[in-house]
Amino acid sequence: MAWVALLLAGILEVCWAAGLKYSNGFTNPLPTIFTLTTMAGSFWLLTFAMRSIPLGTAYAIWTGIGAVGAVIFGVAVLDEMLSVARILSISLILAGIVGLKLFSPT
Repeated sequence: MAWVALLLAGILEVCWAAGLKYSNGFTNPLPTIFTLTTMAGSFWLLTFAMRSIPLGTAYAIWTGIGAVGAVIFGVAVLDEMLSVARILSISLILAGIVGLKLFSPT
């Protein structure tokens, strides 16, 4: 259950990062509410996951999911550029996420 919570926390991290972009410095009310709500949910699920997943593993995977998801969102929705270097970099982050999961004691 902790791993599912961690995955959902990472997905919510992508949501609040995207909301932050649309909040325009917390000046747009609806994106601001969305951002703060998904942020709170992300942190809550992260703390739940950390009850049984080691701190370093949980935090690295949470931020990794957020980083990869934010890049994917940026490319898919915001028309950000995708280059070979970015794909390679994201692949390295994904490899780290998988490695941490595979070699986690829980």
